[in-house]
Amino acid sequence: MTTTSEEHEQPLSLADWLVRWRLDLQLLLALMACGGLGLFVLYSASGEQMSIVVSQSIRLGIGFAAMIVVAQIPPDWYRTVAPWIYLLGLILLLLVLVTGDAAMGAQRWLDLGVIRFQPSEIMKIAVPLAAAAFLHERALPTGWEGVIASAAIVALPVGLVAIQPDLGTALLIVMAGGFVVFLAGLRWRVLALLLLMAAAAAPLVWFNMHEYQQERVLTFLNPARDPAGAGYHITQSKIAIGSGGLFGKGWLNGSQSHLNFLPESDTDFIFAVFAEEAGLLGVIALLALYGFVVARGLRIALRSQDTFQRLMAGSISLTFFIYVFVNMGMVIGLLPVVGVPLPMLSFGGTSMVVLLMGFGILMSINTHRKLLSS
Repeated sequence: MTTTSEEHEQPLSLADWLVRWRLDLQLLLALMACGGLGLFVLYSASGEQMSIVVSQSIRLGIGFAAMIVVAQIPPDWYRTVAPWIYLLGLILLLLVLVTGDAAMGAQRWLDLGVIRFQPSEIMKIAVPLAAAAFLHERALPTGWEGVIASAAIVALPVGLVAIQPDLGTALLIVMAGGFVVFLAGLRWRVLALLLLMAAAAAPLVWFNMHEYQQERVLTFLNPARDPAGAGYHITQSKIAIGSGGLFGKGWLNGSQSHLNFLPESDTDFIFAVFAEEAGLLGVIALLALYGFVVARGLRIALRSQDTFQRLMAGSISLTFFIYVFVNMGMVIGLLPVVGVPLPMLSFGGTSMVVLLMGFGILMSINTHRKLLSS
């Protein structure tokens, strides 16, 4: 008696499905948990506007779809095309300066008719890709030649982003590229000299900052100097976080956001909404979830098979940490307000899609490593 091929076919298990689609289950579940939690928080922060939740859900879907597509591509391909992605990003940034759309005093967007996006977000991936590809072929730890060349790779797009102006994105690009150089290995004397040079350049940076950016720094140093003006965001944010207590006021019961005391409650200051409604225990749970994502990414970096993969995976993981650290730091008054969103929770488009694409590269590094070792 013969059997047909259909009789021999067995349904794919979850593990087989994940292998086929080059996905890391632990990282995928953690990111989905962040995204799902973000929808609940956003519904409350937006004043229960379902249209914003639907819009964010669509963007999450696009982001996860992009992540899956990116995960299918072998890491060696990213190393090969890294210079071209970097060059494309620079061209787009130049186009922003010439023909970009302006809003709220900043010229950051390109409108292609079908889609409107921020090219500066692309550089959060393009810069570490280019720096990692450059350092891949060189002996590590890198010397002054490698440090100077890597600094140039980072500085050019940072300068173009800073004059838009977009200090928050410029900071993240610096950190993304800087982590690549740091993970490549820096001698202590080189690191110390770089820190001294950064300190020496601080006055120059200060006098070239826009007035509103200087005001943010002064408000950070003394929030009480203008509580009804520049210090209003931080003051109301601290009130919201403190009023949450241990257990929080409950979902949809945050008074600061629902009574419109808290500005930018669905974007940069969404963490204050979450802290008010979920309390200290909720914040600890969120930090644990973010910590797991970072730890999983660093574990993938440690198990990577070559220099490029290790540097890229480490940079993606640590840049995600910087997202969380800077946003929470500015919301609780430990850092100046620089306009960095809370990953997977703040309402946004390009930033979230690019972030998930970065995690797609991380999954590609992890799953293709397994394929090669098997």
